[in-house]
Amino acid sequence: MPSVSTTDTSELEAQEPRRLDVDVLVIGWGKGGKTFAGKMAAAGKSVVMVEQSAAMYGGTCINIGCVPTKTLIHSASEKRAADGDQKFFEDAVDYRDSLIGKLNDVNFHMLADQDTVTVVDGRACFVGPREVEVTPSAGGRGLAEHLRITAETVVINTGATPVMPPIEGIDLPGVYDSTSIQHAEPFPQRLAIIGGGPIGLEFASMFTNFGSEVTVIARGETILPSEDRGVRGVVVDVLTDAGITLRTNASAEAIETRDGGLAITLSGGGSIEADAVLVATGRRPATEGLNLTAAGVEVDEKGAVIVDDHLRTTAEGVYAMGDVHGGPQQTYLSLDDSRVVMSALTGDGSRRVSSRVAVPTTTFLTPPLSAVGMTEDAARKAGCAVKVATAMVADIKAMPRPKAVQDPRGVIKFVVDAETDLVLGARLFHVDSQEVINLVALAMRAGVTASELRDGIWTHPSSTEALNEVLGQLE
Repeated sequence: MPSVSTTDTSELEAQEPRRLDVDVLVIGWGKGGKTFAGKMAAAGKSVVMVEQSAAMYGGTCINIGCVPTKTLIHSASEKRAADGDQKFFEDAVDYRDSLIGKLNDVNFHMLADQDTVTVVDGRACFVGPREVEVTPSAGGRGLAEHLRITAETVVINTGATPVMPPIEGIDLPGVYDSTSIQHAEPFPQRLAIIGGGPIGLEFASMFTNFGSEVTVIARGETILPSEDRGVRGVVVDVLTDAGITLRTNASAEAIETRDGGLAITLSGGGSIEADAVLVATGRRPATEGLNLTAAGVEVDEKGAVIVDDHLRTTAEGVYAMGDVHGGPQQTYLSLDDSRVVMSALTGDGSRRVSSRVAVPTTTFLTPPLSAVGMTEDAARKAGCAVKVATAMVADIKAMPRPKAVQDPRGVIKFVVDAETDLVLGARLFHVDSQEVINLVALAMRAGVTASELRDGIWTHPSSTEALNEVLGQLE
C-alpha cells in the first residue's frame, strides 16, 4: 500500500507528471465506483482510484450523506425534554464523527489493501481521450503525486454537489449547506430551511427533534409536489403538529445579519429571523474542473454527463456512474450502475438502466415516508382501472408495533390494478416503512399480487403485518 507523501503539493505540481498506464481508472469514490473498482481488481485488472479528498474515501453516502444524516436523525429521535439542546447535539455529532471515521477507514482499506489497486489522492482533469492529469492532494493516505494516467476503461463517478442559488448574503456565517449543517456551531435554536424537498424536510424533522424552532421556505404551493395528495396532507399535518412552520409560495430573496442572528427576506414581503439558515435547494452533477471536452464526453443542459442505457458516455471506453449522470440521486442506484457497467464490459450486456422497475425511495422524516411505483393520480392518468386501499396507521388494528414504540402517526396507501390484482404503487408513512417498502418493491418486481401480500404470514408484532388488514379492504 502506498505510504503518505510528505512532499509539499506545490512542489509536486511543478514536477513533470509521472505516467501510469492501467486497465481501469475510476474518478471518485462513490458506491458504484468503489464496487466496480473492487470487482475489476478481483478479476486481476490493474485499477487506479482517484479521490480528491481523504474525507471522501467511500463516497458521499458514507461520509456526508445517507449514513451520517440518518445517524443524526436517530440520535435526535432519542432526545428527551430534560436533555440540553447544545450538549445533546454535540454528543450526537461526536458519535456521528466517530462512526463515519471508522467507515471511512474501512472503505479506504477495502481498495487500498488489494494488490492491483492504487489509491491516488488528487484531483483529476482530462487532457485527452481516456487520459487524465492528477494534481495531488495533501492529507490523504494514498499516493500523492503529480501523475498522468491513461486507462483502457475510465469511470466518471464524481457525484453531485449542493446547489447554492444566487441569493444575496448566502455566503454569510451561519448559512449552511446539507454537509456543513451537520456540524452547526452553535446549535441553532431557530433554523430556517430554504427548500421544501426531501433533503430540506429530513433536516427539518431532525432539527425539530433536536430542539430547534424550524421554518421551511418552499417556492411551490406545497411541499413534496409530486407526492400523492392525500398522503402529502398527512405528512403536512405530522410536520406541523411537530412544530415545523411551512411557508409555501415563498422564496428567499436575500439574507442579512440582524440582532445577532440572520434574517431572510421573502418574495412578496416579510422576513424570517433565525440563528442559522440551511440551503437545501437540490444538488447538481459535479463535473466542474474535469475538462470533459478534452475527453470527448458531452453533458446536458444541467451539466449531467450524457449516457446511454449501458452508462456509456459519448467517448469510447468512458462510463459514468451515480449522481454525475443525473436522474434520481440514490446510493443503491449507483450500486446498480456498477452492475450495468460490469454487464456491458464482462457480461452479455443484458443489464440496462431501462430494465429497472419498482425502485423504492424513503424520505427519513420521523416517521419515515417511503414510496414505490405510481400514485393514484398517475395510475388513473395512465388509463389504469384501479382499486385503492388507504388507512391511517393509528386505526390499523393488526399493526401494534407503531403503538408499542409510541409513534402511531402516519398513513398507508396502496394502488392496485383492478384487472390483474398487481400492485401499481404504494405510499407508506409510518415506523419501519423504510424496511417494508423493500418487500413491496420486490413483490412488484416479482409479480406477486395484492391478494398474496394480503394473505402473507408476517412476524408479529411488526409493521409488515399491516398488509393483512390494509389490503384486506380490497376483498
